[in-house]
Amino acid sequence: MLRLIGRALWALYGLFALAVFCLLFVLVALLTVAVPRLAWRRVLTQWLARITLAMFGLRVATSGMGNLADGSFVVVANHSSYLDGVLLQAVLPPRFSFVVKHEAASLPVAGFLLGRIGVEFVDRHSHGGRQRGARRVIQRAEQGHSLVFFPEGTFDATPGLKRFHAGAFTAAVRGGMPVVPVVIRGARRAMPGHTIIPRPGRLELEILEPLPVTGPDATPDRLREEARRRMLARLDEPDLAAGTPAAQCGGPAVGTASRNAR
Repeated sequence: MLRLIGRALWALYGLFALAVFCLLFVLVALLTVAVPRLAWRRVLTQWLARITLAMFGLRVATSGMGNLADGSFVVVANHSSYLDGVLLQAVLPPRFSFVVKHEAASLPVAGFLLGRIGVEFVDRHSHGGRQRGARRVIQRAEQGHSLVFFPEGTFDATPGLKRFHAGAFTAAVRGGMPVVPVVIRGARRAMPGHTIIPRPGRLELEILEPLPVTGPDATPDRLREEARRRMLARLDEPDLAAGTPAAQCGGPAVGTASRNAR
């Protein structure tokens, strides 16, 4: 009985926290209209992400932040939950731009906010859209902009690491930026894909050592393989790509703020 009461109370609090989050989300989106600098808008959104995690009782433990010292990088992270983007927004320095699916641009309020913080939208559903998106992202990389990718491109309820698309690694090579693998643990348990209110608990974000993009071995395919190998070693989840053909090199594979848009 006490357990049921506890669950009921948490559900009520969760609904309250969700309502507060929605209000804060709209407020921050409106504030980004008045904030002139991109860096300031990103800091504002970073505080929204941190407040959101705290409201839902999600404790964040990070390690390896020193691997993101000053400089430009391409971050690649595993994707298992809606919380992944929120967690990375809360923790990563505001100089990073996320690469997400074009569908996210049409989400009410969220699409506007993502655009105001410099998110790169990529259309994966047409050849022309993929090519244009790839060129735009590579141009950003060549200009030295730090980028964040979810190279699996999507997530579902099955634990494990899917095959990686090559777009993030192609951008890293073209931009001469080290690849930084990032492992997220706890997000799948805290917020499975079918839920709208996270469970309280612990989220872990481990930033691994950068992979250099110099030398004859620094090709997109080899960087992709090494990044997956290192992430699997730290993730404690199965390799869902074992025995499947490697992803073809091409435009960037991206994550999104909404699994329903997949």
